[in-house]
Amino acid sequence: MAKTIKDPEQHKKRMQAIKSHVDKRIAKAQEDKGTFVLLTGNGKGKSSSALGMVARALGHGMKVGVVQFLKGEWNTGEIDFFKQQQGIRWEIMPAGFTWETQNRESDIASSQQAWTQAIEMLTDPSFDLVVLDELTYLLHYEYLNEDAVIEVLMQRPENQHLVVTGRGASEALVALADTVSEIKEVKHAFKIGIKAQKGLEF
Repeated sequence: MAKTIKDPEQHKKRMQAIKSHVDKRIAKAQEDKGTFVLLTGNGKGKSSSALGMVARALGHGMKVGVVQFLKGEWNTGEIDFFKQQQGIRWEIMPAGFTWETQNRESDIASSQQAWTQAIEMLTDPSFDLVVLDELTYLLHYEYLNEDAVIEVLMQRPENQHLVVTGRGASEALVALADTVSEIKEVKHAFKIGIKAQKGLEF
């Protein structure tokens, strides 16, 4: 982190230099295309950030598709809310968390079923934004073939935005994404005995 400059004149000069630099970069960034955003890391808030983009896109009248991998039948406030909105298709992998099923064969079948729904969205240019929530787990556990997944992501419609969330994103996903944010955990309430709270976690 840059050192704080207390002298008003020096501070002003630094801010002017930063503004000039940012303005130049904005002027150069004129390409209008579908953007791939990858949200990874061990911290809380990856899915919440993705759903913020869903709300933003719907606010612009855009068509949105969401596939939630590993969520199962866990009912959440965002599902109840977004399913009431126009312009959104929301799909949930049926089997739930892998540590609940404890059946690799079943998990692979459920993963492939959910991925088939994702492919429908990723090949349909009418979807302006597609969110693949917790996709990284399916690649990590090799429930899906990463090469095949990468190929579909690369071939999606040119102007379609994509958001992928989940811990432990692979090097291939990081390399392919246009924007990558790694969310770091500093503290988490669960570790001091506070259970998941309505309105925050679900």
